[in-house]
Amino acid sequence: MMNYRKAVSVESLSTLSSLDMAKAYQRIAQEFMESSQADSGFYYARMSMALAKLVKDPFTIASVSSLLSKLFENERRFDSAFLYQQIALKTNDSLFNSEKQKQVQTLVFNDQLHKQELAAEKDKLRSRAWIYGLFAGLVILIVTAILLIRNNTQKKKANVLLGRQKEQIETTLSELKAAQAQLIQSEKMASLGELTAGIAHEIQNPLNFVNNFSEVNGELIRELVEEVDKGNKEEIKAIANDIKDNEEKISHHGKRADAIVKGMLQHSRTSSGQKEFTDINALCDEYLRLAYHGLRAKDKSFNAGIKTEFDPSIGKINTVPQDIGRVLLNLINNAFYAVNERAKLQAASYTPQVIVTTKKLNDQIEICVKDNGNGIPQRILEKIFQPFFTTKPTGQGTGLGLSLAYDIIKAHGGEIRVETTEGQGSNFIIKLPIV
Repeated sequence: MMNYRKAVSVESLSTLSSLDMAKAYQRIAQEFMESSQADSGFYYARMSMALAKLVKDPFTIASVSSLLSKLFENERRFDSAFLYQQIALKTNDSLFNSEKQKQVQTLVFNDQLHKQELAAEKDKLRSRAWIYGLFAGLVILIVTAILLIRNNTQKKKANVLLGRQKEQIETTLSELKAAQAQLIQSEKMASLGELTAGIAHEIQNPLNFVNNFSEVNGELIRELVEEVDKGNKEEIKAIANDIKDNEEKISHHGKRADAIVKGMLQHSRTSSGQKEFTDINALCDEYLRLAYHGLRAKDKSFNAGIKTEFDPSIGKINTVPQDIGRVLLNLINNAFYAVNERAKLQAASYTPQVIVTTKKLNDQIEICVKDNGNGIPQRILEKIFQPFFTTKPTGQGTGLGLSLAYDIIKAHGGEIRVETTEGQGSNFIIKLPIV
């Protein structure tokens, strides 16, 4: 491989033609593919394809297309593999037809030349020229027939092979979609499990208020009956007003408990994909508290400072609330996990903190989930949004959370990125359009 790399080094650029460089890149890509270095294989194969197209060399285009098809097939990216296989077949077919035409032209040219030579010897070779001409015509017909039959046979074989591969690809895609749906549902149920303790804590608060005010109203009603018997109108009015105030509080906290339960049901069921106007500040606040209380219920030693900085001018934006809620829950849980891991190493000198902020930026809103954990190492930064990639121990993460978050935000026409410094923490930034 070193010889091929040397062939395309800076010093040799002036001595190599574009076609030679294309062939050298192709060989390097072949070596990388055989050594299972797919990323480098793709890079050099695409460089070779670009140069081959520049010099319009069909032989190199055909061979590099076959190489790219194999690389994509090894990566199980069957759509791209199928595309490049078609390019290779079409190019080879074009080469084959071109070669066939050259052969026929050569035969015709030789026949005409032979006829000119025979014409120079009119009387002596007239009969022999007729025989040779007839023979040449028969040869042309036979060669053409053989080439056409061969070409037709190859096309039939290629069509059968492509048909089988298409069926395999469609079957594989169906299986992948089914597996993806199952994995997404598993991820949602796992996050719902993490929320359960937080939801129980959140529901308990309004239920306590409901129970307390109900007991107070029971006592007030008994007092009211006594005052009615006494005929004390002023006291009756005062007690009635207290009962009314308590009923309003009972209604308020009952609705609060109802909203929490509905939020939990929204999170657990399959998203309808229907957008609705959502209070992003309220959504961020709710999932921050639910995630915090959920972790506290699972680990009594866990503790972290939580802070919110919400822009009140945002108002409501058109989103799918259960999907955005899943994104927020994943980012907040990851932030709590990061600060908790750092706290285990620096318990005495470290104060864990998670901050959630929102901000309006012209025609967009920005949501930030920031922590002061250990940060993300640069060597894995490009992988964090890939499916199944996780730094958590086995059994503590599916590796799908950030991948699903990325897909959800993209589906909303937004973007998600991360700013991180090792040893200082991370800041996940979401931008959503205001529509």
